[in-house]
Amino acid sequence: MEVNKKSFTGQVVSDKMDKTIVVAISSRRLHPLYKKYVTTTKKVKAHDERNEANIGDTVRVVESRHISKDKCWRLVQIVERAR
Repeated sequence: MEVNKKSFTGQVVSDKMDKTIVVAISSRRLHPLYKKYVTTTKKVKAHDERNEANIGDTVRVVESRHISKDKCWRLVQIVERAR
């Protein structure tokens, strides 16, 4: 894996496209005023060359060059398969 690339772990929420998966990346942060933890989720499209990830899998994605208009992440590894 490259040294200066961002890497995230998330859940696959869609695999309907060819060679593309949609990954939901969740993070928890403390709200500055109310001091409660807020979960924020962002969805990114990632390149899956062999169509091996399925819905529910936990995957690791890394940033890459733009592969299409809004796909600039690559699937690196499937951390855990869905049950």
